[in-house]
Amino acid sequence: LFSTPFSCVSWANLHMDLRAKEKNRQLFRHDTNGVLDKKPQLSLKQEIQELRGCAGCLTSEFNLTDVLFFCRKAMENVVDDDVTKRFSPQKLDSWNLLTRNNHNFCHISLRLKVVWVLGLLLRYGVLLPLRVTLAITGICLFLVLSTLVGVLPNTRLRSCLSDKVHLMGCHICVRSLSAIITYHNRQNKPQNDGICVANHTTPIDGIILANDRCYSLVGQLHGGLLGMIQRAMVTSSPHIWFERAEVKDRHLVAKRLIDHVADKTKHPVLIFPEGTCINNTSVMMFRKSSFELGCTIYPVAIKYDPRFGDAFWNSSKFGLVRYLLRTMSSWAIVCSVWYLPPMNRKEGEDAVQFANRVKSVIAAKGGFVDLKWDGGLKRARVKEAFKEEQQELYSRLVVGVSQGADNAASDSAKES
Repeated sequence: LFSTPFSCVSWANLHMDLRAKEKNRQLFRHDTNGVLDKKPQLSLKQEIQELRGCAGCLTSEFNLTDVLFFCRKAMENVVDDDVTKRFSPQKLDSWNLLTRNNHNFCHISLRLKVVWVLGLLLRYGVLLPLRVTLAITGICLFLVLSTLVGVLPNTRLRSCLSDKVHLMGCHICVRSLSAIITYHNRQNKPQNDGICVANHTTPIDGIILANDRCYSLVGQLHGGLLGMIQRAMVTSSPHIWFERAEVKDRHLVAKRLIDHVADKTKHPVLIFPEGTCINNTSVMMFRKSSFELGCTIYPVAIKYDPRFGDAFWNSSKFGLVRYLLRTMSSWAIVCSVWYLPPMNRKEGEDAVQFANRVKSVIAAKGGFVDLKWDGGLKRARVKEAFKEEQQELYSRLVVGVSQGADNAASDSAKES
């Protein structure tokens, strides 16, 4: 086994893989439904107690060994944090003939290389031209037909034709991606009296959902080809587009959303509360603005199968056009969509708690890791509030214990 250096490297890699899998088994568990769930971590108080060596050691205001807790947490985040790896492509257990998992082994066998070359010629020589042609045809048809429908008077016939045109355009775009979609629990499909919220992996999430029913989209008005599509959409269907200056006015956005939801003749609003694309493994913090309106929320979980093509959009690495070309040159886009029961805000529950409750339901159904971090950390530095929160937790722990001990001592003195 150890006769060659190659065998030694293979054995070392195998040993490291086994250790990594054992660590993952310790960190994660599966419930009866097969949902991936992270084990609950110890609280700050429990960590400090474990570090000091006993449960009753929190009697002094400060202990030098407490510094080791924060040093260990810092080193763990530098080596493997919960945020940064959510914005990189999902790692596969097996090679899907698209990308190589291990760049150290560029050549495995001649037979495998021949298969890869044939697949490359098939994807780029046959599938990609057909898909691009189909996508361009679908977009052109959608622009022309939407403009024609927008000329008609605002009647039920116009609304019906608009829905047909939107569904036709989404169907063609889905075919151009070779998307294979499985919709579950369609009895929970969003209705016209609320907002549909879903986890966000790729810009085509909206097309995946709109392939099954019509939605009203919310977003900023752009220029170029995307702006042409937006203007064609709004001429025939009630979408909500904002100018750049209007997006910053939260009250204006909330008012237009409330007015839209109050009209039962309009389609449900489709919103992705994460605000950025996550790599199909986790769900990050939901923005609370969508949950402050007091309307019904229809949660939807979207899970992609990365074995046939990586649907995640790494916007910091690829532009939209390049991403679409990479998506169209993959084997297929395979995904599952779960419509979850509608949810309403409970009495005494604020918008943040409601958003976290909806997020946890989506994470459990899609098998995602539920994270509390803001997806805005993809491009921004950590806010000072997060640092101050950890400082406040430790201060409250130490000072609170000290004050509690002083109060207990004074009470016992009075009793005696």
